[in-house]
Amino acid sequence: PPPRSPPPLFLRVVINVAGLRFETQAKTLRRFPDTLLGDPKRRLHYYDPLRGEFFFDRNRPCFDSILYYYQSGGRLRRPANVPIDIFLEELKFYQLGEEALSKFREDEGFIKEEQRPLPGHEFLKQVWLLFEYPESSQAARIIAIISVLVILISIVIFCLETLPEFRDERDISLPVPHHRANSSHPHTPKSQLEDPFFIVETICICWFSFELGVRFVASPSKPAFFKNIMNMIDFVAIIPYFVALGTEFARQRGVGQPAMSLAILRVIRLVRVFRIFKLSRHSKGLQILGQTLKASMRELGLLIFFLFIGVILFSSAVYFAEADHDETNFTSIPEAFWWAVVTMTTVGYGDMSPVTVGGKIVGSLCAIAGVLTISLPVPVIVSNFSYFYHRETEGEEQGQYTHVTTCPCRPPTPTPPARREKPHSKEETYCGDGALMPPGCQLLDGMLPSVFLGPQQPNQRLVTQV
Repeated sequence: PPPRSPPPLFLRVVINVAGLRFETQAKTLRRFPDTLLGDPKRRLHYYDPLRGEFFFDRNRPCFDSILYYYQSGGRLRRPANVPIDIFLEELKFYQLGEEALSKFREDEGFIKEEQRPLPGHEFLKQVWLLFEYPESSQAARIIAIISVLVILISIVIFCLETLPEFRDERDISLPVPHHRANSSHPHTPKSQLEDPFFIVETICICWFSFELGVRFVASPSKPAFFKNIMNMIDFVAIIPYFVALGTEFARQRGVGQPAMSLAILRVIRLVRVFRIFKLSRHSKGLQILGQTLKASMRELGLLIFFLFIGVILFSSAVYFAEADHDETNFTSIPEAFWWAVVTMTTVGYGDMSPVTVGGKIVGSLCAIAGVLTISLPVPVIVSNFSYFYHRETEGEEQGQYTHVTTCPCRPPTPTPPARREKPHSKEETYCGDGALMPPGCQLLDGMLPSVFLGPQQPNQRLVTQV
């Protein structure tokens, strides 16, 4: 039979999604004319004239919610059995728009993706991309690798200088071992400039300062640069070196109290360990972890609140349950706080344990309540982690997989190709209007290319890949 033309706009529209037929009115789809189904010209690409329906080889459970989006005037609800990444992919295919995607992400509880502005000056833009986005070029990757190596060297130096074999006895910020504290052998004073750990630390600080200064000069917004938590970590990473250096010069000149200098030096030395967070600038895993924690602050707050309530309840209960025992470790309710925290988190050091029957019953209930309290917010946090993980790897997956379209033919050209002298190969067939059908594609049963239908037949380009 001759192919039927597309239905008028005022009739019902039949949509076939992977074998499941849906019927709706055309005016329902016209509520959102900027979408794939709402625009008659866009959805005409998927029209099957043989069956008089629109065919989409897509996910069937998702289409229930997408059709309800048109019927309800913009309400979007994800089916419970459909993963978030698959549902987002279907929303992008049906071209519901960025507003619908943003509203869906907000309803799901995800934070809004931040814009990444770039400097207006071309030179500053290239410098900003070079130091801020390692994936932008090969030179940016090299700089990122150098930065990671410097961070690792700095962390290794921070750990090695606490070993007794490499410890400088002149450094008062490090605790002195007991076997050396009572030693009567004098130690030869050594200049700080001759200390290899100090030299390596100075080189690392020079690189950190250079990197921070260049990124500050090339940043598109100076206030936003200081508000960024990663830049604050970079700033904190270099401050301890200069504070420790100034404190050492002041101590040598006899300025300042030794006790105060010792406390400051030890605090500053401890702050140096936060340089490990600089790796999050170059590590996708740490970035995903940080985004997950940021999006799950409400759940983490509930977890801490529930844990606080449990600690108060069970520490009070175990104190009164063990009050009549002489050898008990629970001499007061604050003393039992540590036991309650360790028990509810299922750590169980064993340094404090109940000895009476009532205390053991309270301890059992405390352990069970701790397992339930910790397990309640975990599914939400895991869901957030899954979302951010799939969002970061979305570009890689798009490069590896391509969906089979309903019509893999090329767009029609205004003029047919010139007749070739040699015959076409068996794997080449023209679909009409000069569009060459790719190898492996066949027409539906009963359909012929428009070049064989004659000039009076309408040109229908529906093919399906088999």
